[in-house]
Amino acid sequence: MNPVFGLYTHIRANRIRSAFMLAGLVALVYVLTFAAALLGEALGPDAGLAELVRRAGRDLRAAAPWVTAGVALWTWAAYLFHQRLIDAVSGARGVTRAEEPRLYTLLETLCIARGMPVPRLEILESEALNAYATGMNERQYAITVTTALRAALTDAEMEAVLGHELTHIRNEDVRMMVIAVVIAGVVSFFAELIFRVLSNFSSGPVSSRSSSSSSSSSDSRDKGSGGAFAAILIGVALIAVAWLLSQAIRFGLSRSREFLADAGAVELTKNPDAMISALMKISGRGEIEGVPSGLMEMCVDNPRSGFADLFATHPPIEERIEALVRYAGGHVPPPALAAPEAAGASGFLPPTGGSALAAPSAEAPGPWGPRPG
Repeated sequence: MNPVFGLYTHIRANRIRSAFMLAGLVALVYVLTFAAALLGEALGPDAGLAELVRRAGRDLRAAAPWVTAGVALWTWAAYLFHQRLIDAVSGARGVTRAEEPRLYTLLETLCIARGMPVPRLEILESEALNAYATGMNERQYAITVTTALRAALTDAEMEAVLGHELTHIRNEDVRMMVIAVVIAGVVSFFAELIFRVLSNFSSGPVSSRSSSSSSSSSDSRDKGSGGAFAAILIGVALIAVAWLLSQAIRFGLSRSREFLADAGAVELTKNPDAMISALMKISGRGEIEGVPSGLMEMCVDNPRSGFADLFATHPPIEERIEALVRYAGGHVPPPALAAPEAAGASGFLPPTGGSALAAPSAEAPGPWGPRPG
């Protein structure tokens, strides 16, 4: 495979990959529907495994239009109301130019340079250092900044963070992530619902049918109870796999976009050092208390992570800083400049012993394509 050359070529390639991943996420809804149908048939009249699979396939075909309509309705509702829900759960509020002249000036300047409409500006009262973009269209787009981040960053650093969020909007990352969270939520909701229904049956119809099948003929046992048991195992396995893959796809979509948003911020501000210093300040202090995981996935940094890094929604800050050093010509400030108030609440040290301080390699591939020259 040929390497991807150029930031915009890489953005287009990432959009194509994301479209396929999103299509795979939708396909998992139908896998979940088939699993539910298989479990339903297994809990019904006795039959062999092949017959139960055939019946489940028939049920899937019958249910597919309703499932499609349900997913479309769920997504449409998110399209209309997701911003209100986000503001309700986060407590963010819109602000006027008179209330936040500094942030408005920085945001408007960046939007004029980018040639895009100015999104709504919101402030979130929080001790966390973070920001995020939301919205599904130009009328809904909003950028939210926490009060702690507003106080901690210089104008150049804030400009870099706003450029990062504007890049998410411009690259349609925000829309893609909202849809991904919504569809993954469909999979999670129905997977849990099916497991709850199955657990109720485990002490009722399943056990009673097992006792009745033990007194039936041997031919009935071979075709019935054995096939039903295998179908239940397959159905449960499909539900578990669908849930795991939905989470992995959802988090993979988020991770793949952070490098490009950092690159877009540097392209817009022409200041990779400001993006580096902003990330260093945010690192380890981005956890917003009381907000759902889906919202944290849209933030500049999400310190929440999962086992073996599989369910981490953002690449580590150190890797993002390394990319800025290696491919954008940025510089990690020395400790004396990075943390003049090392003992205070706003003192930050650069990564020590990490790869962010490694010398750039001209041959090494990276998240923005090969380094020119």
